Amino acid sequence: MTTLAQKLQSRHVNMIAMGGSIGTGIFLASGYAIHVGGPGGALFAYLLMALIVYFLMTSLGEMTVYKPSSGTFCEYASTYVGRDFGFAMGYNYWLNWAITIAVEMVAASLIMNYWFPNVNGGIFSVIFFLAILLFNIFSVRVYGEIEYALSFVKVATIIAFVVLGGFAVFQQPHFGAKQWVIGDAPFHKGYIGFIIVFLFAGFPFQGTELIGVASGETKNPQTTIPKSIKMIFWRLTLFYLLSMAIISLLIPYNDPRLASQDNVMTSPYTLIFSTYISHYAADIINFIILIAVLSAANASMYSSTRILWYLGKRGDAPGIFKKISKHGVPMFAMLATALVGGLGFLTSFVHNGVLFSYLVQISSLSGFIAWFGIALSHYQFRKKYLPENGGLAALSYKARLYPYAQIISMLVIGFVIIAQFIPLWVEANHPWRDFIITYASVMMFFVFYFGHKLYMFFKGNYAVRMQAEASSLKE
Repeated sequence: MTTLAQKLQSRHVNMIAMGGSIGTGIFLASGYAIHVGGPGGALFAYLLMALIVYFLMTSLGEMTVYKPSSGTFCEYASTYVGRDFGFAMGYNYWLNWAITIAVEMVAASLIMNYWFPNVNGGIFSVIFFLAILLFNIFSVRVYGEIEYALSFVKVATIIAFVVLGGFAVFQQPHFGAKQWVIGDAPFHKGYIGFIIVFLFAGFPFQGTELIGVASGETKNPQTTIPKSIKMIFWRLTLFYLLSMAIISLLIPYNDPRLASQDNVMTSPYTLIFSTYISHYAADIINFIILIAVLSAANASMYSSTRILWYLGKRGDAPGIFKKISKHGVPMFAMLATALVGGLGFLTSFVHNGVLFSYLVQISSLSGFIAWFGIALSHYQFRKKYLPENGGLAALSYKARLYPYAQIISMLVIGFVIIAQFIPLWVEANHPWRDFIITYASVMMFFVFYFGHKLYMFFKGNYAVRMQAEASSLKE
């Protein structure tokens, strides 16, 4: 059996995409964004990035409703852009999420060290890794229910934060507006501060594209996907923007506690919750961050497994990866993904984690490459494929503002990828190795792209030679 089962409902799809997007970015890095760009710079950067995400979600939605696929944009990239491009997109995205599994396992061990400082963090990582593997072995319905529960906890926490933070804002003189006029606020460091925040504003939104991965296992995707896209976009945007607006009104951007991205004690969520629940605020937020990390790892295992299954089904990976268990799970693809994730985790013990940090950096831009591929695939889908296959009348769901939305998305994402050197340049004293590693995922994409192109070229020439030899023998 090589066909996936359609067992996911609308609520599962919503939480899968939200679960992949609501992570440590909102709980830890939101305060750092305000610290770097000021309240105005951070909010404007996230608002602009949210608009780009909306364009991408509607583009992906149109293609997904037209042709649901668990190969998601990798299949669309192959069909509408080119086989080489789709091959590179597939392996780029698979490795990105496989490495993310390792990243989340290391993060989980660090979180547990908050409560158990004398216990080897590797023990917790192994336990969580086996749990994530177990969640994904059974039916996709089991995975969907678990991801729904994990994501529900995160969403409930954000809603509680917005409500409590809102009350706190109303208790402030002038509703906290003074925080927007201290120092050089609202735009700290001017356009440089805004650009730096904008460059990493896209990372928290990455994972929204998982709705496309799940479409091949979704009941009634033609109606489920459009509803989910609208719901997910507005919820994520409101969660991020409302959270950051509340933080900016309660905590000044120059508060040194916001300068940290990896300390639960200085998380803006901890700082604001502590007003109401005092001593237990840090413990609660640490637990929520653990849930967020496990949810992201769960989503990573699911998505990377489906991508490898698609590559096997298409013939771009060994055929064994396209086989499906009796529960409808690509077991061999999942085990191979788990192996890569496990090996990635083991690198955290090599040379004090230096190799692991390189792996994290190498995969950091893979999500933006995937977003670029979605915009380009949709542009080509509308321009070249659709006119010959029924035109706009064949679409039951239409993305708005074509082709401007897709062109703007490609330009903005291209800028984000190219301009990643700016934070390194501003901080100065970075070795050239850091610049190379920053763009390693882009280099890896082109290695896959041209490697596949060369392989197909030589394979084609070999086939022609064999055919010519066969013809000469007949003569």
